[in-house]
Amino acid sequence: MREADINAESTRLATARGQIYSRKKLIFSMKHINILSTVVCLLLTSSMSAQYISGVSIPDSTTTVITDESDISVALANTITAEDMRNHLTILASDEYEGRETGNPGNDKAAEYITNHMKSVGLKGAGLEGSFTQPVGFTFSKWVDTDIFVDKVRFKHLWDYIAFPSRNVSTLITKTDKVLYLGYGIDDPKYSDYEDNDVAGKVIMIHKGEPYNKDSISWITGTENPSEWTTDINTKLETAKKKGVALVLIIEDDIKGMLASNRRGLIGYTTELGVKREEDLTIANHAYISTNVVKAIAGKKAKKMIKSRKRSDKKGKACDVPMKTDFIMNMSKEVKTLESQNVAAFIEGSEKPDEVVVVSAHYDHLGKRGEEIYNGADDNGSGTTTVMEIAEAFSMGSSKGQAPKRSVLFLLLTGEEKGLLGSAYYSETPLFPLENTVADVNVDMVGRVDKKYEENPHYIYVIGSDRLSTDLHNINEEMNNTYTKLTLDYKYNSEDDPNRYYYRSDHYNFAKKGIPSIFFFNGTHDDYHQTTDTVEKINFEKMEQVGRHIFHLAWELANRDERIVVDGEVE
Repeated sequence: MREADINAESTRLATARGQIYSRKKLIFSMKHINILSTVVCLLLTSSMSAQYISGVSIPDSTTTVITDESDISVALANTITAEDMRNHLTILASDEYEGRETGNPGNDKAAEYITNHMKSVGLKGAGLEGSFTQPVGFTFSKWVDTDIFVDKVRFKHLWDYIAFPSRNVSTLITKTDKVLYLGYGIDDPKYSDYEDNDVAGKVIMIHKGEPYNKDSISWITGTENPSEWTTDINTKLETAKKKGVALVLIIEDDIKGMLASNRRGLIGYTTELGVKREEDLTIANHAYISTNVVKAIAGKKAKKMIKSRKRSDKKGKACDVPMKTDFIMNMSKEVKTLESQNVAAFIEGSEKPDEVVVVSAHYDHLGKRGEEIYNGADDNGSGTTTVMEIAEAFSMGSSKGQAPKRSVLFLLLTGEEKGLLGSAYYSETPLFPLENTVADVNVDMVGRVDKKYEENPHYIYVIGSDRLSTDLHNINEEMNNTYTKLTLDYKYNSEDDPNRYYYRSDHYNFAKKGIPSIFFFNGTHDDYHQTTDTVEKINFEKMEQVGRHIFHLAWELANRDERIVVDGEVE
């Protein structure tokens, strides 16, 4: 949409609705007071109740941008050029890199290329012992077969019981003619269900929690407060493992509720950080069973079980109940592992080195399907290249005695196309403390022009800027009006965005941790996730402009006197 059309549409909406909706007023610093004359046009989305800004911000055409290279930000931003971007992207999106799929050789080649660039421009490695990579590992597991049979009656997983594939061995077939009810499954100096019981190789059934007397005092803690036997189920499972228990059946009164709370880990693959080995499991094999399964196992011993538990609560004395039954449980799961690496380079801050601004982009893509290569020039070779150029600009500043006040981490992430895996790994095992991380500036697809802006390529979609920090949003607007004057479109920042882009790129794993995050995006196109997403379709002049804008934002975040304020809430 052209600027004139946007202004006309804005006037129509203002007349029809009586006002132009904005959640936040743009506040600028006094040194840039002239920016107050900027025309900010907020075109409403269909929902008037959307919480976050979702219109279009058009820069003030009556003022000029600062181009004087005596402004160090201008001088350094000008080193980001379409020509350099073309050179990098032509290599990263070439057939030689085979689509950069995580876990494949092409991805490793891309990581090596990015690393060599970061070294060549004089940046430091942020990994262990000064390396430029952060090893990333994931384990994926799911059940391919699991059932419980009690006296030949079949009980179904997710209906009658729940077993987590990541917390059990790959293959287990357990058959027994006796299940031992072992109370709470506790072995503590003040109370023990295991005393005088040989449980090696046996199946035991236990309750959650611990015994409390009639005055609601725990027999273990001597207070109303629970012990770790209640607060951490692993305490019981680790004890069972040490004592050689074959299988622990945990009585669960709300199987449906447990499923609802853990659906993502039970439907499809369970994803774990790191490469997991079965020999490293410190807990016994176990499953949470419904009262229907308990009744089937206990049979006529059900009343004795109830009496035993009451005795444990009343007197603090354990009482086990052996139950004869024909019990079979089989477990069989599929396990996959994925190993890759994030590339991490940084420049140390001159005044506040412990505070860190992250500039991120994912460098992986879809790889090959047969002989077809998904080169991913826009997604996300464009973002990767942009971060590489921004990193070089920062390094040039440092070499000229103009190091940023805060440290800046340039983070090229793997596994985004697999489910934001690289950023998920970083957010759980960060190279710099998250509490010291000021913001994440994320770049994902900035080299193309979508259909809406075919006649105006000088734009970028901005997502997430105002969700956690008013400062971040306002600074981004200020830098744009001062240096670049792009049209900033907040369409996809709407709370009602059906595409849910806010949740679909790496910045989200920072935002989940309460770190203000902003995501730059050019929108989709017909070549998105196709083999036709190639270098010759990239608009490098537009990409240069966007790269310079992002540099100005990152430079300001790294150099302003005060750290930006977090005044939003984590979703």
